[in-house]
Amino acid sequence: MKVEIWSDVMCPFCYIGKRRFEDALQDFEHKDEVEIEWKSFQLNPDLETDPSININQYLSDKKGWTLDHAEQMNTRVTQMAAEAGLTYHLDKAVVANSFKAHRFSHLAKKHGLGIEAEEQLFKAYFTDSKNIDNNETLIALGEQIGLDKAEVKQVLESEEFAEDVNHDIDKAQYLGIQGVPFFVLNNKYAVSGAQAVPVFEQTLQKAFEDWQLESAKPKLEVIDGDACGPDGNC
Repeated sequence: MKVEIWSDVMCPFCYIGKRRFEDALQDFEHKDEVEIEWKSFQLNPDLETDPSININQYLSDKKGWTLDHAEQMNTRVTQMAAEAGLTYHLDKAVVANSFKAHRFSHLAKKHGLGIEAEEQLFKAYFTDSKNIDNNETLIALGEQIGLDKAEVKQVLESEEFAEDVNHDIDKAQYLGIQGVPFFVLNNKYAVSGAQAVPVFEQTLQKAFEDWQLESAKPKLEVIDGDACGPDGNC
């Protein structure tokens, strides 16, 4: 059964949602039959990378919040992350456009390392305070998960996989996805946001049962010949 997950690297709830989904999947009886594919989404495609700006100041300026309110919001999110077993250093997060990171993720997906890439990108941004729009950062992450350094460098210095990223974003728009994380299970069930583990557990079970029923339907090998259609035309 396939699970597609739309997310953005700089989305704090996406990393939390990832952990909660993984916790649900860990105890799922049929986890070995679940295929996970990460999809690209950009919360702020026009964002300009600026390592000199503090994330609290950026949110204050962008959303019109006071600096104190931005800090309080990030403190609350950091606490939520800790409850999911994650360490956030949002006060040190580098304000960076995520498009290049998404291209990197698609390269990793090509080599069967999409899940590993997402984990390292999230950790780099939220825990290690890395610039995920920086080539050297992404090359180092690529080496960590087993990608070829020269290939990662070549991809980052080109526009390769840009179409793949845009295709994911276009599909998200087609599906009406307005926020992330967004989980689509068996192309039939959807979970929006970093829901509690039991929500993922219940949805996994329901989607898998449907998938099993669909898989059990007889597959017919059809040999075409003369026939009449349901409208009576022959």
